[in-house]
This record gives sequence, C-alpha cells and structure tokens, in this order.
Amino acid sequence: MTNTMKLEIATPEAMVYSADVEMVTLPGVEGQLGILPQHVRFMTQMVPGEMIVRSSGQDSFMAVGEGLVEVTNDRVSIATNMALACDKIDEAAAEEARLRAAARLREKLSSEEVASVNASLTRALAQLHVKRRHH
Repeated sequence: MTNTMKLEIATPEAMVYSADVEMVTLPGVEGQLGILPQHVRFMTQMVPGEMIVRSSGQDSFMAVGEGLVEVTNDRVSIATNMALACDKIDEAAAEEARLRAAARLREKLSSEEVASVNASLTRALAQLHVKRRHH
C-alpha cells in the first residue's frame, strides 16, 4: 500500500497545485471529507471553505471555492473557481471584497445578481477564515 497520492488542483487560470500528498481534508456538500491513499473512487461537489493538505508530515492550508472533486485510489483531482494558499491570501483585499459584496446585497438586485454577489461573498469569507485562523 502506498503512503501518498497525487493531488491536482486546477482553476480557470492555471494548475495551482500538483504534488504527492499523504492526506487531503476538504469541504464537501455533506461536510468535511478526509481522503487518504487507496480511497474508494467517488465524485462530489466541493463548497467554499478550508482545505488542509498533509505532505511530508506537515499540514498546509488553502482557501478554496466551489468545485468538483474526483477521487481514485491514487489521485485527487479538483476543478475549482478559487484555490489560494494561506500565505498568498491578501487579508485586506478579502475584507474589502466582503464589505463590497455585503453592500451590494442591500441593493435591489436581480436573482442572478444576488447569486453572483453571494458567490463572491462566500469566496471572500473562505479566504478570511483561513487567513485569520492561521496567522
């Protein structure tokens, strides 16, 4: 039995992560999912929140957005609209985005605009949560 699996995270902009890891914990639609090597195959939806990646015995933390996750026995592939390592998060910019989204929600918006603003708000909140937890 192998001790690692390949983790690949792609956003619309780029492949943001590709490495062998020991464990991945991510926010799924039904709660936190812990994935180890040799996991049973499945696909699920990821929701905005915190992802924990264990590699070489060390945990690293990422803020992630919505996405799809495919798990095989030796690989976790994630397609998401956001994936930022904790040290790459600009706390001031995320707070500004949160305030902007909250202000927009007080305006009269169409249902499509509300959905877009809510998505922006959840991405900003995920970044702030990760950054503030791991200062």
